[in-house]
Amino acid sequence: MGCSLSGLNALYDAVSGGGDVWINENRFRIVRQLGEGGFAFVFLVKEVVADGLARKKSIDPSHISDDGTYAMKKIIIQTEEQLELVRQEIRVSSLFSHPNLLPLLDHAIIPVKGTQNGPRKHEAYLLFPVHLDGTLLDIAEVMQLKKESFTIITVLQIFRQICSGLKHMHSFDPPYAHNDVKPGNVLITHRKGQPSLAILMDFGSARPARKEIRSRSEALQLQEWASEHCSAPFRAPELWDCPSHADIDERTDIWSLGCTLYAIMYGTSPFEYVLGESGGSLQLAIMNAQLKWPSALNPPYPESLHVFVVWMLQPQPAARPNIDDIITHVDKLISKYSP
Repeated sequence: MGCSLSGLNALYDAVSGGGDVWINENRFRIVRQLGEGGFAFVFLVKEVVADGLARKKSIDPSHISDDGTYAMKKIIIQTEEQLELVRQEIRVSSLFSHPNLLPLLDHAIIPVKGTQNGPRKHEAYLLFPVHLDGTLLDIAEVMQLKKESFTIITVLQIFRQICSGLKHMHSFDPPYAHNDVKPGNVLITHRKGQPSLAILMDFGSARPARKEIRSRSEALQLQEWASEHCSAPFRAPELWDCPSHADIDERTDIWSLGCTLYAIMYGTSPFEYVLGESGGSLQLAIMNAQLKWPSALNPPYPESLHVFVVWMLQPQPAARPNIDDIITHVDKLISKYSP
């Protein structure tokens, strides 16, 4: 899908007032807000189809909702830099097609009314399938309050699906890195009689994975970019302190996967414990891979899962497995622990 610019200024008033929204030729009614963060808001919307009129064709037929409901992300764009970042997210999102990656169904970027002499502002509207059971982070927080935890097989089934989506990204030529794999970017949908569906989302930080760093200034530029786009507790060591001569690749995602597997089991990243310690440094804990394993869980997770996490959390990227190695290993663990 190309990035469309439409002159529908009325959208600004419609969304602010909770009315109807047009994304290209499709009309949606806002039902309620699902979430927000930074300059973005996510709404539950329902398609409005006039009697006797066929649905417009801009949405892939395989993703048309049975009940007409979708998730709509509204992004407020105030600078040219923000506009380019949104266009980049749309371009990258449109590359992927995989059952464990959230598909972008439609989008529009609309100029809106600003001050007479100020820079032109925009709003972006991105349409996605809706998953109302929430993110893995949402579910983990509720389970922690109830002092519950996932079964071993559920941990592995969720993790296996995240790996499948990531493998699709890593299989491109050149490979793409997600750069922000974490429980808050994994949608979960419960399915009767089947394992829960896990879907990796938010490709705002996704970029071609391989980058040659050949100077101190390039290393500092990468660190600055990572500090803005990669969540700190899940960020790989080489993105915290990049050498002046380094080859960065998709194994930054492997580190984040290891943190995410730990978080599926224990509800938090393996390094956030230092934030509660006097003088604790998240960066130092990550650089030295200083993990702590909770001891209160009953029954505890098996040592084989701990070894699996440590395998991914190697401070040196060259020592980490690739995504195919991880999938092979998680499949063996699923066979071992299946009832």
